[in-house]
Amino acid sequence: MDYSQFLNMRPELSLTAVIIVAFFYDLFTSGKLRIFFQPLVCTLMGVHILINLIPSASETELFGGMYRDTSMIGLIKTMLSFGTLIILMQADVWLKREDTSHKRGEYYLLTLFTLLGMFFMISAGHFLLFVLGLELASTPMACLVAFDKYKHHSAEAGAKYILSAMFSSGLMLYGISFLYGTTGTLYFSDMATLLTGTPIQVLALVFFFSGLAFKISLVPFHLWTADVYQGSPTLVTSYLSVISKSAAAFILLIVFTKVFSAMIEVWQEMLNWIIIITITVANLFAIRQKNIKRFFAFSSISQAGYIVLGIICANQLGTTALVYYILAYLVANIAAFGVITIIEQKSGDKVEISDYNGLYQTNPRLSLIMTLALFSLGGIPPFVGFFSKFFIFMAAFGAGFKVLVFIAIINTIISLYYYLLVVKAMYITPNDTPIPAFKSDPYTRISLIVCLAGIILLGIVSAVYQNIFMLN
Repeated sequence: MDYSQFLNMRPELSLTAVIIVAFFYDLFTSGKLRIFFQPLVCTLMGVHILINLIPSASETELFGGMYRDTSMIGLIKTMLSFGTLIILMQADVWLKREDTSHKRGEYYLLTLFTLLGMFFMISAGHFLLFVLGLELASTPMACLVAFDKYKHHSAEAGAKYILSAMFSSGLMLYGISFLYGTTGTLYFSDMATLLTGTPIQVLALVFFFSGLAFKISLVPFHLWTADVYQGSPTLVTSYLSVISKSAAAFILLIVFTKVFSAMIEVWQEMLNWIIIITITVANLFAIRQKNIKRFFAFSSISQAGYIVLGIICANQLGTTALVYYILAYLVANIAAFGVITIIEQKSGDKVEISDYNGLYQTNPRLSLIMTLALFSLGGIPPFVGFFSKFFIFMAAFGAGFKVLVFIAIINTIISLYYYLLVVKAMYITPNDTPIPAFKSDPYTRISLIVCLAGIILLGIVSAVYQNIFMLN
């Protein structure tokens, strides 16, 4: 066997190196040396990102075509690594708590293993590697959801997540078995030439999509989302809502365009209705939420509908808009969850929207960051969320989905209402006993500054969108 092939897997190799170093540091250090765990992991992740910052110029296929790497796939992996690094930076205070300090290494390793699984899924050119990556990502994720195992809601969330994940994986594998039965291959490229749209292949498409739609939280596969988001530790909720969802969206794009390209009319019609139902149902339920994490759960479901708008286009403009939208969503949503994490850790688990009443009086900077993040998620100019929605609407409109875009715009206006409810609570609703003033830790402050810079600058600096378009 030619082991030199592994050298072409830069993102996977560098991330594996980070995991190995973190594992041995956790295994052999104790006492005062443990205080260096956070800077060590964050530094290593920074080096990992720098190593892979410049994507490969040409397409690479390894292991007989089972593994694929392109410049766009490289960019996607870098984005996911960047988002993971920001979330890890926000974890310092939480992991110093008495009930979690002894599990610091477990948190880092489980998070990095899920990221490695996502890398394999994104680079898969064969359904066997895809399934291996799926399991590598899903199993540690269930452990993260139940990380605060002695808290009732976390244990319940972990049970709900693993049961839903098992069911969705079973559906997906059932669909893949139909594909193999009708084509005789598991290679994406070979399968694309053999699919003809027979009824059993359409059923396979539906089963496969149903399994992956669970990961993206598309309606009607979203029922787990609010309970799991509420019960999980907030940083895990942030990881689920951004990194896991983004990776699943990229994978859905790759499989639909590479495998099911001959059945494009079938899955475009299916996605058309799924998008309409998803953004409408999510927006209506978000308005009713009182818990801030459940609120963002339905917000993320709505955002998933907008993300899938880029997939339905099935062209270069749609792919570019999808990647750009996820980048905008990443910085805005992590910023919002960063504020929630700080308040939860400093103020005794305050997670109701009413707890944020009068927050501006005592913590004006956090209020400003949360406001800008919500404005970006709602698509208010001049923040990056406005440009991301504009580009994805433009791509869908150009692809002929004019009615769908109109409905999406109406739902965007509805979403502004419930995003502004949180802003109203922070700035307008009076509160005699608001959350006390406090200072966050340096790691969290840096992460929020990076997210804030992304919210303001990514939309203004046109080179970002242009470079994504050129890589596609």
